[in-house]
Amino acid sequence: MHSLELSSLERTEALGSVLGNIVEPGDVITLEGPLGAGKTALTQAIARGLGVEPRIYVTSPTFSLLHEYIGRIPLYHMDLYRLADEGEVESLGFAEYFYGNGLTVIEWPERLGYLMPTERLHIELAISGENSRSANLTGYGQLWEKKVAEIVSMV
Repeated sequence: MHSLELSSLERTEALGSVLGNIVEPGDVITLEGPLGAGKTALTQAIARGLGVEPRIYVTSPTFSLLHEYIGRIPLYHMDLYRLADEGEVESLGFAEYFYGNGLTVIEWPERLGYLMPTERLHIELAISGENSRSANLTGYGQLWEKKVAEIVSMV
């Protein structure tokens, strides 16, 4: 695990930009943290790093559960907050997006249960001040384990 202090929105945007530039089709990023921790703000920054047009406003899919955005690769933004468990995730067919032709970013990933992708970047966000957040990055799988240190050094 590697830690980053996101002392401003600009630092969050820098992390998102780095992620958006290095991800590849089939990658999965899971975002954990309480309401207001910055999960959607980080996803917005990832979208910009992917080249999603600035005129496209990236919002939390809390009620629709899934939003898709077009960049250099598709961004599938999932918010599982309203789901009870992996059974509901499975019945919606969301697991089909994992390892597909785009990047899947999942908020509230604990709802995935046994569907949790084994290869992923997990980012735990915590509120550390009025305008700051801390981010703990953990890579799961050989590829992400290697990339985490590189990501932190680039922010």
